[in-house]
Parts: sequence; structure tokens; C-alpha cells
Amino acid sequence: MIETPPLVDQHCHGVLRTELGLATFEAQLTDSAGPPAAGTTFFDTQTGFAVRRWCPPLLGLEPHCAPARYLARRRELGVAETGRLLLGGSGVGAYLVDTGVGAGAGTAGAAAGDRGAGDLGGPEELGRAGSARAYEVARLELLAEQAADTSGTVAAFLANLGGAVHHAAACAVAFGCGAATGYARALEGDAGPPGPGEVRGAAGRWLAGRGRGEPLRDPVLLRHLLWSAVTTGLPLQLHTAAREPGPLAGFVRATAGLGAPLVLLGGYPHHRHTARLAAAYPHVHADLGPALAATGARAAAVLAELLELAPFGKLLFSSGGGRLPELHAVGALVFREALGRVLGGWVNDGAWSWRDADRVAAMLAAGNARRVYRLDERG
Repeated sequence: MIETPPLVDQHCHGVLRTELGLATFEAQLTDSAGPPAAGTTFFDTQTGFAVRRWCPPLLGLEPHCAPARYLARRRELGVAETGRLLLGGSGVGAYLVDTGVGAGAGTAGAAAGDRGAGDLGGPEELGRAGSARAYEVARLELLAEQAADTSGTVAAFLANLGGAVHHAAACAVAFGCGAATGYARALEGDAGPPGPGEVRGAAGRWLAGRGRGEPLRDPVLLRHLLWSAVTTGLPLQLHTAAREPGPLAGFVRATAGLGAPLVLLGGYPHHRHTARLAAAYPHVHADLGPALAATGARAAAVLAELLELAPFGKLLFSSGGGRLPELHAVGALVFREALGRVLGGWVNDGAWSWRDADRVAAMLAAGNARRVYRLDERG
């Protein structure tokens, strides 16, 4: 039996405060922009099957019960009690919550995939529901939106943005940026920090277009945001989503030795590439979360691949969950099972000792995140 401390979920979002119908609930299980195939539902995915396997017992039902029965139980308990049971039963001791998605997130939240599903609770609400510590990951695009709302000129905007980043660095444990804002494309050419004239020009163009609802996608301004975060020394979470992380290589090289850790989020099905980058650069770490949660019953095989490529001290657990507390719970419970299968199997084969297996499990579950984000210094 592999032993782990309470998990540190190093990347997640808040959960919905509103009750959901069956179709709306199913839509949160996938990033698909359209309906499911005829005659199926979005429960017919690895994520959907994982929800049916792990979540019903936490609500007093049998595993694999029908979706309609599960949703009825959810409505009977209510949103708050459902969240408390699911989050409290996941074994998570700390959440690092990206605050860029949900109510008040503006363009940054919409670009990140809010999809109008209702407003999300913040870090404090998630922590209370899960009886866990909660820390903020400050979203860079949201800081830019807020700075723009209080600025009348380009000069004022850039000054306010600098102040906002500095203030966030004193309160948050890391910075993050949205998956859909195009920062990967912004780094494909010149990954270095843009010059002051370039930044002023980009800021002027974006501010002029904000009245037409233009999202923050200017490559120069996005690079400026990323480099502003790097100069604080805090960890920077970078989404790779389902894309090849190749465009990040220049930025990874340019930031080496500057003291700011980079944490590559997502990556599946290109998780092997993110693991290689983590192996090659001392300041780069790879996220375990969505690659495991999305593969469900195949999570152990994906975890074994990651452990083949990256040093064990460079891999960090996360659920990647958002909107549904089920996604936080599934991410944690699938991770624990996959970890037990992989490390326990190696012990049974004689390749590892139980002592080493428990030590590595503790690193992946919590220790690496506590070190990278300096959580023990924050109490």
C-alpha cells in the first residue's frame, strides 16, 4: 500500500455555486464546443466513467450508478453539501486556485473557457468546502484587464499594470495565463522581453480595441506580461493544453537561470514532451493532473510514461479541476490509484523498495509543490 500525505492540488479553479441540470452537468465534463454524438452523452468518455466510478460512493451511492440517479442524489444534497462531500473525500490538503476564470474574470475568463456556466467560488470558498488550505494563482490577463479599467492613457495603464503585478506577487503563490489567449504563438518568434517602444505600441492598440470587445491577444503585450511575471521570481504556470509545447522552448531557454520556476500545465497527449523539457532544464516542472484525469482507466500507463522521462522531483500533482467538484475529486482519486498501481507494481517486481516508493509518492503528491511554491514559508 503506497502512503501519501494530503495532496497539494497545484492547479485548479473554483467550483460552480449553482445547481445544474443533466445536460448542463454533462457539458462540464469535456471541452467540446458541440453536442455529443447522436445516441450518446458526454458521460461516454474516460472522464465521465471516472466520475461514475469515484464520485457516487462519496455521496452514499454505489459506484457506476446511472447518471440520472447520481444527479438526483446531487440535487437532494444541494450544491454546498455535494461540494463538501466530494472535496472533503478527495484527500487534498491544499489547493492552488487560478482566479482568472469565473465571475468577474472579464475577457480573460471568457478566453480561458468559462463558457457562461455560472459564477465560480474563489480560493477561500474552495478551501472551506474541502477543509483545506487555499492559495491564489494570479491570472496575468485579468491583472491587465483591471489595470486597463483604471487607466486613461497608455502610460497610466503600463504604470498601473506594473503596480498590479508587484502587488499580486506579494499575495499570490504563482502567476498563470489563459490557455486560449495565444501566448504560445506570441513566443514562436522572439521569446525575449519586448522593448519599451514595442510595449507602448501594443498597449495602445489593445486599449483602442477594448471598446469593441477585443480580447488580450497581442503577442507583444502577452510577452510583456510573461516577462513581468518572471522578474518577480514567483513560479509561472504555462498552459500547453493539447498542443505540442515546442513554441515554449525559446522562452524556457531565455528564462533559465533567472530564478523563476516554470510549471508546464496539461500537455496530454504531448505529455512526453513536457516531461522532456522538465528533465532538460532545472527551472522547469511538469504537471501530472489533466493527463491523468482525462485518461481515467488508462491513467497508470500515462503516469508510468511521465516517470520514465522526468526526474521525480520535477513532477507535480494537480487535478486541473474547475466548475464541478467532481473534477477535483476525480483528479485526486485517479492520481492516487494510478500512483499505487505503478509504484506498487514496481515494488512487487523487485525493482523498487517500499521505502523508496513511499518517498517518491510523497514528492509527487505534495512535496515537490510545497518546495516549488514555497508553501511552508507561507504557513
